[in-house]
Amino acid sequence: MKLLCILRPGSVQVLDFRFAIAKSKSKQVFCLTLSILLFALCFPVWGQQSAKIPQIGFLSGTRSSAVEGRVAAFRQGLRELGYIEGKNILIDYRYAEGNEKRERDLAAELARLNVEAIVTTGPTVTRTAKETTATIPIVFAQDGDPVASGFVTSLAHPGGNITGLSNLSPELSGKRLELLQEIVPKLSRVTVIGSSIEPNNTKILNETELAATALKVKIQYVDVLNSKDLETAFGAATHQQANGVVLLGAVIFNGHRKQITELAVKHRLAATYTRPEYVQDGGLMTYGPSITDLFRRAATYVDKILKGAKPADLAVEQPIKFELIVNLRAAKQIDLTIPPNVLARADRVIK
Repeated sequence: MKLLCILRPGSVQVLDFRFAIAKSKSKQVFCLTLSILLFALCFPVWGQQSAKIPQIGFLSGTRSSAVEGRVAAFRQGLRELGYIEGKNILIDYRYAEGNEKRERDLAAELARLNVEAIVTTGPTVTRTAKETTATIPIVFAQDGDPVASGFVTSLAHPGGNITGLSNLSPELSGKRLELLQEIVPKLSRVTVIGSSIEPNNTKILNETELAATALKVKIQYVDVLNSKDLETAFGAATHQQANGVVLLGAVIFNGHRKQITELAVKHRLAATYTRPEYVQDGGLMTYGPSITDLFRRAATYVDKILKGAKPADLAVEQPIKFELIVNLRAAKQIDLTIPPNVLARADRVIK
């Protein structure tokens, strides 16, 4: 009995099996069964290549410890969508630690890896990613005004390789000043501390000035280009006889939250911030969209892109959850009493 056997592609071998076929029916059945088994064994089991695991990049302008909560929220969003890191999705984390050159180098690294999407943590790194690649999809987890920043054509129709979520920073700057006026008796002078290297800084400052005019509060702006100048900025506030501070969002501030909140206490200034992490680190008050919620929702954009959607067709989302957080310990340190009506509206009170 001869059997044709394919051992591997392009290799054919003839096997000659001689069976002593007995007259009994049972031996015929045995012989036939053995022949079939031998024939089946001639075909190797072809190993299926495992499906490629999608790889994405996560780019932050600050150190990892400054965005731990946001990273955790993003991972949570992925898990809710069925992604398990290291199993069916890979994430390359890159932290620039406040270094602009390092930020550009890290963005270039992610582009060379040809990741399937880059998630950015703020407008500065979004701009860096945009300047690095025009083809890899970019998802910004937050941006005050992505149209003004030049990231998208419109919120409804982004039109390029970038989309994500807006945090409405310019629109909320007036509300923060209004809340500061509610908790500081006879608020008359406010120092606004920001950084002109932030893409949305000018628009946010303009909105703050409009609110100040309506509230009859005089504001003075201090531009900080280096974190080493923070001490000088708070000293300027004291020199200007301010009785309140509004800190605008800036990457160079994020890694110095503790220092900033301590400076506010040192100069006995009521300050309002853009991020809840400042209040957790001893700051007085923050109001704005839930940043962790924005980062969790950023995962939905990644999911859609991995399933074939184009960033140009994914509308920019607006925040749906807002938080007022007040720190009573910080208020006590500067002998400030928070009015009951403000505490009643707070989503969280740190005691």
